Amino acid sequence: MKPKRISREKQGNFLYPELMDQLNPKDPLLILGKRIPWEKIEDAFIDLYSDKGRRAKPIRLMAGLLILKQLENLSDEDVVQAWVRNPYYQTFCGESRFKWQFPCDPSDLTYFRKRIGEEGAEMIFKVSVELHGKEAKEREIVVDTTVQEKNITFPTDTKLLRKIIEKCRGIARDCGVSLRRSFKRELPGLLMKRIKNKKVIKRIRTMAGVLIRELMRKLPKEKLAEYAGQLSLFAKVHSQKRSSKNKIYSLHEPDVGCIAKGKEHKKYEFGSKVSFAMTKTNNILVGVMNFKGNPYDGHTLAPVLDQVEDITGSRPQSVFCDRGYKGKKMIKGTSIFLPGGPRKDYSPYQKRKMRHNFRRRVAIEPVIGHVKNDFRMDRNYLKGVTGDAINAFMSAAAFNFRKLLRKWGRFFIFPYFWHLILSTFNFGNRIRQPLQTKI
Repeated sequence: MKPKRISREKQGNFLYPELMDQLNPKDPLLILGKRIPWEKIEDAFIDLYSDKGRRAKPIRLMAGLLILKQLENLSDEDVVQAWVRNPYYQTFCGESRFKWQFPCDPSDLTYFRKRIGEEGAEMIFKVSVELHGKEAKEREIVVDTTVQEKNITFPTDTKLLRKIIEKCRGIARDCGVSLRRSFKRELPGLLMKRIKNKKVIKRIRTMAGVLIRELMRKLPKEKLAEYAGQLSLFAKVHSQKRSSKNKIYSLHEPDVGCIAKGKEHKKYEFGSKVSFAMTKTNNILVGVMNFKGNPYDGHTLAPVLDQVEDITGSRPQSVFCDRGYKGKKMIKGTSIFLPGGPRKDYSPYQKRKMRHNFRRRVAIEPVIGHVKNDFRMDRNYLKGVTGDAINAFMSAAAFNFRKLLRKWGRFFIFPYFWHLILSTFNFGNRIRQPLQTKI
């Protein structure tokens, strides 16, 4: 059932004051809660709910918890527990009275993410860009890609084949199928041997193939149709080789790709490629897009520029990229600049300007590092391709929100900081007192 809208009319009195009246009104988180257009978010998400059933949780509560989760780098369970203990979190989510009970079950955040999908997360990211106003509408932007790693272990043939054997046993047990051989005694002995032994891997592969084919023969038609997707996935993993393309690296996340970024400490990363677009001067993320697999960086530039135009309302005139974007020099009126030697007809001013622009391009590297380490994009725990996109959008939105919080925090702390310095060193009395000369 559609949720209730949180009333914003003041209902407090002398005996029962509102929660907002008891907190610091200059706190940056409360200022952010006032600036975010919650009505716009509620109007966009209200049609995703049914008119029947139990009434759902307020949209502002659920959207606020998602924002706080990314801002504070917390899990679903931790953000719900922190909400109960923190009155500023409750006020940010629209509460007017302090509550002692949990606002929702942590699993409700999973259902809410599935409900709003990729489009809902993109809308929250768009709100984070709009709050920056004119600073987000620059003519020059910087674009770069990174890898959003999935929460999987390093894939090996032995791990995947062992999981296939265990899952085939589970399917046979659930469907009441008696296997000719289950390999329960043989498999543990093989796993204790050297993992890189080719004979051991070949034997485990044979065992997995035997179980897959036996299930496909013995399962009833109804059960075979039910497990057809899993069995086809098992067969593909069983048949893939070192030189195969579009390999599967995880059974529970089959869309994970293997991406090599040339890092010395991490040769291969398993996840999805994410492209970031950032303003050149103010370092505001104005575009973020998740791509399945490992596309060429130059092919990801056109959709990112279209997204930046849709979010900011204006198309950038210049884009500064690294050498991984070799190819086109112009995309729909946007000039693409890559680092390299200056042209012979450039004046000294033009050379100096291009050198400055490419030095500013490097600023996106630490920004990507902050988004990964501080806002939950270093390892993605959300499921599927949709989970990759939602996590990328929410992490970028959290970075933009944190930038506003720091800005407002400095604005309010700055006067108190100077007042503390003046009172500590007593500069005012020193200025007023006349100079005394010793006799």
